[in-house]
This record gives sequence, structure tokens and C-alpha cells, in this order.
Amino acid sequence: MKRYRNGEIWDFEHEVAVATNRQVILGLDGGTTSTVCICMPLMPFSDALPHPLPVLARAIAGCSNHNSVGETAARETLEQVMADVLSKSGYNRSAVRAVCLAVSGVNHPTDQQRILTWIGDIFPSHVKLYVRNDAVAALASGTMGKLHGCVLIAGTGTIAYGFTEDGREARAAGAGPVLGDWGRWTYADPSWARIAALVPVVVSCAEAGDEVANKILKEAVQELALSVKAVVQRLGLCGEDGKNSFPLVMVGGVLEANQRWDIGREVMDSISKDYPGALPIRPKVEPAIGAALLAWNEFMKECVQDAYRR
Repeated sequence: MKRYRNGEIWDFEHEVAVATNRQVILGLDGGTTSTVCICMPLMPFSDALPHPLPVLARAIAGCSNHNSVGETAARETLEQVMADVLSKSGYNRSAVRAVCLAVSGVNHPTDQQRILTWIGDIFPSHVKLYVRNDAVAALASGTMGKLHGCVLIAGTGTIAYGFTEDGREARAAGAGPVLGDWGRWTYADPSWARIAALVPVVVSCAEAGDEVANKILKEAVQELALSVKAVVQRLGLCGEDGKNSFPLVMVGGVLEANQRWDIGREVMDSISKDYPGALPIRPKVEPAIGAALLAWNEFMKECVQDAYRR
């Protein structure tokens, strides 16, 4: 197993007993502003998850999007945050059974393979490794680890991402900051979070009766709704008659309720006109936990498949 980062970040393992019957999973949500990693015990397979979910440790690091900080810095951040969470939980890498890294900037199979190669050098060969776009962790945080339905994220960036139960996937938007991804000029400044900070100002102006602000928000609502509709139609999540139910996970500060101008409600109303079966979900757990539950689900599926092959 390799060590990329300068410094002995895995030295804590010398003081941790090698796990025998103790097994854990890691879930990582890597964004442009921060990276969060969760360590959870490997729970026995069950239709009902325990409440509350058993989280052993949580660690935070900086940006892990290779498009923003470069491959070396992204790789170092991923390794550091995983080492930190294992150190906090009192486990070493031999106890890990599955890892799901949901990282922004993973938009192509080559991106997935790059990160799989990085972490494949860090963990023992028995560890199951899964790499996804960070939107997938957001979806899993609402569906509790199941890849089915659609997620709409509207924060510092916007994206609609969906999955069918048989594994087909589709996405729409996802190119940049909110109030429409057409504002790609903002990428010249790495601190695009400042653009998202303008949303409450626009909402406030609209609530005060400003016609321009009101028009901006109405256009944003339509763009967000259209991105979801495109994914739903592409995947057929609504069924042939358009009325089948499916989970619609809604994430991001832009979709949070305001006193009068509730963007999330307006988006949902627009979607429901065409797809009445859309079931809005506001996640009760963070995306990193969604990634951990996704790792758990995928690991359990592989265990069942392996058992059938024997």
C-alpha cells in the first residue's frame, strides 16, 4: 500500500490492533468547497436500517475535485480525509470492507478509473471500491443508499441526476453555478460560492415586489424543473402513463423554503403537473452518509451474488 502525501499519515495504524471480526465501511462526499468522510460499522443485511444510524467517526478536508485543485492535491485530500476518519474511529485499513467515494468532477469513466487507481494503491486488495459523481451521494442520502429515482441539486452548482432500478442513469445540467448554468464566466473566479450567496438577495428583492428579480426566479424555476423532467423522461421513471411514483430528492440551499418565494415548492409544483408520481424527499442525513449506505448496499449485493455462484 502506498503513501502519497508527505508525512506519515498512516502511522497511527502501528498503535491500532489489526481487526479480526471488526469490519467498517467508508463513505466520502467530495466537493469543490470541502470533503467529508464517514466511517460506519458494516451492518448485517436487513430491510430496515437502524435508527439512528451508527456513525463511528466523521472527518473533513478541503477540495477534492481534480478539475479545481489538480490531480496531486485532490489525491492527497482524499487520502488524508480517509486516514483521519479511520484514526478517529480507532480502525486501520485492514478493517475496511467497502469504500464509496462520491466526488465532484467525476463525469466520465476515465475520471472513475483515475480515482480507482489512486485508492486501489492505498487499500488492501480485499476492499470493494466504488467511485461516483457527488450527486449520487446526494441521491443516496434521500433514498438511504438505494440507487433509484432522481436528485435535484441547486446550490453552488445545479444538476439533475437519475437512476433506474436496473442501473441505467442519466443527468442534465451540472455545468456550473445556480440561477442557470449559463453563467460559466464565473468559473474564472474559483470562489463561485459568492454567486450562490446572491440567491437570497434576489429572493428578497422578488418578495419586495421587484419585477426583474421575480422574472429571474421564475426562469430559474423553469430551468430547474426542466432538468428534472429531462432525466425522468429519458429514464422512464414515471412509467408509460407518466403517473408511476418515484423518489425525487431535493438538495441545496436554493431549494430551501423562503417566506413567500419558495423556489423548491415552485419547482415541485412545475414537475408535478407533468409527473404527479414524483415524491419529494428532503434528506435527513448528509451526503457522506448516503455514500456510506451506498457502499454498504453494493457490498451486500456482491456478497449475495458471490453466495449464489458457489
